[in-house]
Amino acid sequence: MAPTYVNRASYQAALLAAGACRDATRAVLKSQARNAFAIVRPPGHHAEPDRPMGFCLLNNIAIASLDALASGVERVMVVDYDAHHGNGTEKAFWDNPRAGYFSTHQEGIYPGTGWLEDAPHARGRLANFPLPAYSGDACFSQIIDQALAPLLRAFRPGLMLVSAGFDAHWSDPLTTLGLSSAGFLTISKKLVALAEEICAGKIVFVLEGGYDPQNLSNGVRAVFGALTGQDPVPVADHSKFPEPITCALQVGQRIQAFRKWHGL
Repeated sequence: MAPTYVNRASYQAALLAAGACRDATRAVLKSQARNAFAIVRPPGHHAEPDRPMGFCLLNNIAIASLDALASGVERVMVVDYDAHHGNGTEKAFWDNPRAGYFSTHQEGIYPGTGWLEDAPHARGRLANFPLPAYSGDACFSQIIDQALAPLLRAFRPGLMLVSAGFDAHWSDPLTTLGLSSAGFLTISKKLVALAEEICAGKIVFVLEGGYDPQNLSNGVRAVFGALTGQDPVPVADHSKFPEPITCALQVGQRIQAFRKWHGL
């Protein structure tokens, strides 16, 4: 377990972050807002029901999701494109048939969870898509179209929430997934479009990881662009990593395995 440091203000900050996510979600469900983006710290998706983890104290998105279910939403789905697997969100949803989770993340890095066959009891609901390094924009776009979209159409959530981590960017110091800011904009647009199709546009983004301040800023702008329908000023930060044919082939094979495992 990675160290999660705290000071006297940490607990109050964690309560405020979780409360902001809950309130943003409630506003969308009550039609006080069409959609929302909770830009909060500390992040949450590693925090498990009984312990903090990975810089996360309370699991903001899980708390908001479970509050939505308690308010009468039939099913919720969390989509997590942070570069690290959201082990805490998955654990919070483990035995809840009304709560779905889909995660793309770099394989073999912290926290070492999130493999395709990790939750055989919850096929079609708890869905992990571990990725090879240097996957890049095209592979992420393909995964959303060919893996996530059919999963969402089968599960039919009444609300989508998104763990929006920007550490999958090519210049992030901790990972090597190879996304660009334009790639994050494409992902966000696709998620907003899926929410429009499946759950009347009810979607809430929640900030997770990201360890380069400029990338974080660009990613946040990309999400706001997708939510408002107004593209941000383009950022010229195309990946320094190639998108090799071997990686594309790997991802294509994994999509086939994913669809078979989840009966799509």
